[in-house]
Amino acid sequence: MICPTCHNVMIVVEHDKIELDYCPNCSGTWFDSGELDLILDSMGLEDSLLSLSNIFASPEAKTTEKKRRCPICNQKMEKAIIGEKPEVLIDRCPNGDGLWFDGGEVGRLITQWVERIPAKSDFQERILTFLGDTFKVGDSSGSE
Repeated sequence: MICPTCHNVMIVVEHDKIELDYCPNCSGTWFDSGELDLILDSMGLEDSLLSLSNIFASPEAKTTEKKRRCPICNQKMEKAIIGEKPEVLIDRCPNGDGLWFDGGEVGRLITQWVERIPAKSDFQERILTFLGDTFKVGDSSGSE
């Protein structure tokens, strides 16, 4: 798959049957339509504001940021705001093919997820560790 931001070839990162397309050049991440819900379901957050149905139902965000093309269908993606404090501006395919997160955006969401899960199961800890390691959560260098 080709990165919608820097147009380099992305790699597949897999953990417990969840496959994400990751760009090692710009640290962007593509979630196919079911992957975010699969992660949220596995963590007990399936009804959260971050669910795929909520993201696709939200109004398009107003921004001057350049629209990117979906790496699946090549349509211009819409911008959506997800998460809270800080909000995260992501790209979503208008055909529902998936979501694009720029480098650092997944890390900001993971930080929010950690705060919402008071007593984490072993599986939730493994998912958070995998995502945190993959997306450099806690990297204070600002280079995400």
